[in-house]
Amino acid sequence: MTNILRLAVDAMGGDFGVEVTIPASLIFLKNNSSVFISFYGDLTQINKQIRFYPDLTKTLIDRFEVFHCKSEVSMKERPSFSLRNQKNSSMWRAIESLSDEVNSACISSGNTGALMAISISQLGCIKGINRPAICSKIPKLNGCTYLLDLGANVVCSGEKLHQFALMASRMVSLVHHIDSPSVAILNIGIEENKGHEELWSAAKLAKADKNINYLGFIEGSSLFTDKVDIVVCDGFTGNITIKTMEGFAALSHQYLNKELSLTYLGKLGKILINRSLKRFYGKLDPNQYDGASFLGLNKVVIKSHGNTNIDGFYSALNSAMLEVKNDLPNRVEKALLN
Repeated sequence: MTNILRLAVDAMGGDFGVEVTIPASLIFLKNNSSVFISFYGDLTQINKQIRFYPDLTKTLIDRFEVFHCKSEVSMKERPSFSLRNQKNSSMWRAIESLSDEVNSACISSGNTGALMAISISQLGCIKGINRPAICSKIPKLNGCTYLLDLGANVVCSGEKLHQFALMASRMVSLVHHIDSPSVAILNIGIEENKGHEELWSAAKLAKADKNINYLGFIEGSSLFTDKVDIVVCDGFTGNITIKTMEGFAALSHQYLNKELSLTYLGKLGKILINRSLKRFYGKLDPNQYDGASFLGLNKVVIKSHGNTNIDGFYSALNSAMLEVKNDLPNRVEKALLN
């Protein structure tokens, strides 16, 4: 099989495991003829879900394989425990297949800390990076913004934030075809004297780097406008930011539904604008932006939401495919070394 792109899927990861990962992967295979998928997980559960798939053909069957794994990493597991004791887990073996050069990317909805720890242990980081950054898309008025770090690096030096900006700039340019993507650093104000020493240091480095289209500081209230393409912050700030956004999106959905259900006119209006409401909810649905990149690893690892659905995991698979096709780890490393 020539020019085949091979993906490793941790089939057991996430809140819904094989009920999401298997159908999403089979649909992805059907729509992408150059992809081959290796499933890692419980053979019985995986095969049960495969039999449920309505469009199973011999051609499709020839483009995936299943590797039985004795265990899985739970969402509550400590990363240190997974590193020491779970080398037969679906997550470990999926990542290990990348270090063995069997597959080109790993996709998992599992425990983020364990996924990061195992990935660093098995794959290593590109030169100059001690720990990868988690980068994901968030919605804005037109399109999306790329936000990092989302939790891998709780405390960051100015140099590390500068590296994040450089890696994300390379990714957005190569994978998402935005020429000279604009970059801002998340802060409590846009003035140069706001914030703390690490932010000032990062701003100075980014401003002096010809490979970064740096615009300055940005406040949280401007994240959803079209001002920038990339927003950089430490993992503590980023994780709180994205989880707050997801919570507010869910609240908006519930609140609007509740208000429209209070009166007869509201119920009628809901019927009349049903299509518009679906588009509105879709714009705020985290699954539409699923597929966070572990930027800084030697290989492509994509983290899908723990509570993702089939559409979300499909999106994560697509992100992995695009990053492999664009040889992202090697090209990010070259950008950092130049």
